[in-house]
Amino acid sequence: MPDAIAYISRDTDGQLWKKALEAGLGPLDFRTLDGLGDRAGIEVALAWKPPPGLIASFPNLTLIVSLGMGVDHLLADDRLPAGVPIVRIMDAGLVGQMSEYAIYWALRHHRDIDKYAASQRAKQWKPEDFVDTIHRRVGVLGLGTIGQDTASKIAALGFPTAGWSRTQKSLPGIETFHGADGLKRLLAQSDILINVLPLTRDTRGILNAEAFAALPRGAYLINMARGGHVVDEALLVALDSGQLSGAALDVFNTEPLPPDHPYWTHPRVQVTPHIAGATNPRTASPGVIENIRRMRAGEPLIHTVDPATGY
Repeated sequence: MPDAIAYISRDTDGQLWKKALEAGLGPLDFRTLDGLGDRAGIEVALAWKPPPGLIASFPNLTLIVSLGMGVDHLLADDRLPAGVPIVRIMDAGLVGQMSEYAIYWALRHHRDIDKYAASQRAKQWKPEDFVDTIHRRVGVLGLGTIGQDTASKIAALGFPTAGWSRTQKSLPGIETFHGADGLKRLLAQSDILINVLPLTRDTRGILNAEAFAALPRGAYLINMARGGHVVDEALLVALDSGQLSGAALDVFNTEPLPPDHPYWTHPRVQVTPHIAGATNPRTASPGVIENIRRMRAGEPLIHTVDPATGY
């Protein structure tokens, strides 16, 4: 009977995951990419950016676990075995890291820190005009776990905060919008726009010329979701024209960001190397352990993914 767990990632050797899972499940047949052995013995795949077609080569697979909260890296493989359930991790530590990233850049922009840094380099004593927090409107694209946490924390700082999702949602203290008309309304009132959407067929390229034109002039973009949401050429035009005053970008259409990409040297762009949130096996493993237990017991899984919607 297959019972092996395959760790499919080149980011780490998987030993922290093995230790965390064995703490809840006992000794495991834990295999990595370089030692998969007889693939018929693999029961569960823990995957981050798996090679296309690899997961389909496990004939007795019963569960696919995304090692990130996003699953676009899995769904990009058109040979995923049909009928094998996909679940994603739910990591409270990662959620907190993501909201911290958004709050940092929102506050840095709100308090004109980059302008003061430039003034310091020029040895200029130059106070900037101050905008009250209650007059700086923040919009959050995506109201899943990360979006809700981010919006709630931003609102707690006193910023008028709104959020948008594909379907209608309600969140205390947050003005919510949904659908195409709702997106236009959210953009029109977002002085700071934070993107935490999942990357799907419907959201790819959503941050395009039309979206940037719909924002108030001088708006600021924080993208910590996926690079595929952004049409790079349109963002550069919006930045150069002053329609956007700046952008903090953690994710990119091509990663690592190529050395000749204009984002590196653009005066209105801040680049970070996909570090807004990092999965920690210690905090992420309880949900994975619970899903493996449920799968083996024939019980309903948690944090399941619908491949049709992409989340």
